[in-house]
Amino acid sequence: MALIKSISGIRGTIGGKPGEGLSPLDVVKFTAAYGSWLLKQSDNKKVVIGRDGRISGEMVRQLVVATLTGLGLDVVDLGLSTTPTVEIAVKAEQAAGGIILTASHNPKEWNALKLLNGEGEFISGEEGAIILDLAAREDFTFADVNKLGVYRQDDTYMQKHIDMVLNYPLVDVEAIKARNFKVVVDAVNSTGAIFVPALLKALGVEEVTVLFDEVNGRFSHNPEPLPENLTALSNEVNKSSADMGIAVDPDVDRLCFVCDDGSMFGEEYTLVAVADYVLKSRKGNTVSNLSSTQALKDVTLKNGGEYHPSAVGEVNVVRKMKEVNAVIGGEGNGGIIVPDLHYGRDALIGIGLFLSHVAQTKKNLKAIRNSYPDYFISKNKIELDKGVNVATIFDKIRGKYKNQPVNTEDGLKIEFDRDWVHLRTSNTEPIIRIYAESQNETTADNIAKRIMQDIREFMH
Repeated sequence: MALIKSISGIRGTIGGKPGEGLSPLDVVKFTAAYGSWLLKQSDNKKVVIGRDGRISGEMVRQLVVATLTGLGLDVVDLGLSTTPTVEIAVKAEQAAGGIILTASHNPKEWNALKLLNGEGEFISGEEGAIILDLAAREDFTFADVNKLGVYRQDDTYMQKHIDMVLNYPLVDVEAIKARNFKVVVDAVNSTGAIFVPALLKALGVEEVTVLFDEVNGRFSHNPEPLPENLTALSNEVNKSSADMGIAVDPDVDRLCFVCDDGSMFGEEYTLVAVADYVLKSRKGNTVSNLSSTQALKDVTLKNGGEYHPSAVGEVNVVRKMKEVNAVIGGEGNGGIIVPDLHYGRDALIGIGLFLSHVAQTKKNLKAIRNSYPDYFISKNKIELDKGVNVATIFDKIRGKYKNQPVNTEDGLKIEFDRDWVHLRTSNTEPIIRIYAESQNETTADNIAKRIMQDIREFMH
């Protein structure tokens, strides 16, 4: 059993003893802490909630609703929804905040509470720390019987979200319709099965095949949209001679594509392609996190903009995007953030922009992918011995490579001409992640191996 209390939310495996897994008592405690924090902020008592298709979703939803209304908060429940849809609804409803019941790309035994502020954006680290403290002290007071909150369901937001995508100036519905795309969708038994086909239909895509379309949370494969988990999608694209495959994660904030020949477009390249398309119409800056491909920097410079890296984590990407007034940004895991729609990763606007790009270029996906520089990211991790001081290790590595450009915003990133390596500790487990990128796969692996050797040397 696992329970991970982080500043961005509460994640855990369902069942077990309180405090060891995400038990009903833990759900109530952390929801009560979040609700109490909202009540301290303002007189606004409205909270929006929505959930993905997980097996435990309905149980967790009932606990969250009862706790929030018990505090005297009014709940607007979107039911089966997506993370970006809840984010949009918080703003549209002028709510105080929102909770998304999803463990994102984690396997079926996990669930989580993702916490939003009144802007429909993830709460900051500082706010998260306050909520964790309230939970630890169980510092909440429930409402008396005359002041219980009001509950209502609202199923209109899928259509509102789709309309926002259709009305977005850079989404070219006519061009998409004219291309008569044939698309296969991997909906991984969650809410993407409801939202993605509805969006494609609205965009004029007539031929859509949906794999794993039953929303039952019994994920037919590991739900993280990585190449090794998308073999069924790849095979179906080939078998049916489709133009592309689309994969999303269970809460529909990550997006990746399969090319017409069944090969992976690459989740790192979702943002690259969308940014390339957006920057042709809107000059401006881009942001991605320090662990994402430098292909984004290449297309940004080519289009006359400036690229800015941020610390890893959506809240950090958003903060940096606001600082540098970015026109597009996101994360290399297939997360697209379109700031003038809303500041959150959103697979639906990602699909609208990506299909517009493909439709306008009149090329197939493989040709578009081949038009971008090829980079390889080697992703590795080292388990830490107990009591190891990571700061000391990073200092020693920094000393060893003192002649190279270094970024210390989030762990340690060292640049070598066209290559880089990024080291950072995990928020959730005792490891150091080591990501290295190069235009040559072997070089990327070798850079990572060399740094891992340094870490081992400095650990002892």
